[in-house]
Amino acid sequence: MHKYLSIESVGKTFETKKGDFVALTGIELAIRKGEFVTLIGHSGCGKSTLLNLVAGLLKPTEGTILLADKHIDGPGPDRGVVFQNHSLLPWLTCFENVYLAVERVFAKDRKERTHAVLELVGLSHAEHKYPHEISGGMKQRVGIARALAIEPKVLLLDEPFGALDALTRATLQDELMRIVEKTGATVLMVTHDVDEAVLLSDRVVMMTNGPAATIGDVLDVQLPRPRARLALAHDARFMDLRAAVLEFLYAKQTSGTDHVFPAARRAALVQ
Repeated sequence: MHKYLSIESVGKTFETKKGDFVALTGIELAIRKGEFVTLIGHSGCGKSTLLNLVAGLLKPTEGTILLADKHIDGPGPDRGVVFQNHSLLPWLTCFENVYLAVERVFAKDRKERTHAVLELVGLSHAEHKYPHEISGGMKQRVGIARALAIEPKVLLLDEPFGALDALTRATLQDELMRIVEKTGATVLMVTHDVDEAVLLSDRVVMMTNGPAATIGDVLDVQLPRPRARLALAHDARFMDLRAAVLEFLYAKQTSGTDHVFPAARRAALVQ
């Protein structure tokens, strides 16, 4: 497999008043260009820590992370990040919030890029509105637009829909699938939502509990695209994959334990 984003033997230790805390250890993960990968696991298992390492907001204690064969040693425009909190500047319009990111990266066609990406996320009609004038779901669309506007090599999503109501969340999941299919974006996302993970992903990376969390198993989601939410709700393959992730999570895995899936179980899931 071609390693577009490569996480190699990565660990992260934090210094605390009570001594060193090992958050992550032995993380090995290779993501292909154009692949959608989701990290899932119990709260506190280090999912967001791993995402922040890829974003360059944290530095690994050990190991290395490469994107397109270049070492990640800090934040950069090759990675667009969307957090659960949209983090829009309240004194700027939707257009201006996105334009601010564009002007830092591109010297030309800034307005055109900004208009285009807002159209992509369905917000052309709201370009001149301020954050307090739009809904939570629309704010998240602006956040996604801002991340996409810099044309990153990888889109990093940290629980981007976690604060939204169920219907808005479902709508934005569908929008994200549409955008990813149109742009061919490479995506690494953190979520606690099992259905969301299976619906959106090509692979679901299941992490063990901390401390010293690691990758417990990786589940291939071999469901055809484009994916229709209502059809999948009655699809036996979707239900089996969903059940497999739940099996892992309910097993309350800890570092060093055996993987959940024996070979026979894995083979059954991909048939």
